[in-house]
Amino acid sequence: MKLLRIAPIVVLACALALTACANTIRGVGKDVKSTARAVKDTVAN
Repeated sequence: MKLLRIAPIVVLACALALTACANTIRGVGKDVKSTARAVKDTVAN
């Protein structure tokens, strides 16, 4: 009976954790892309 009460909370916590990871990975991708642009602009000038 307790498992039926805890399971939805665990699923929700896992979903939130995965969402946070996805946002972090996107942010890192944007940072790397902007750094690459800055280096490219510096080398071009």
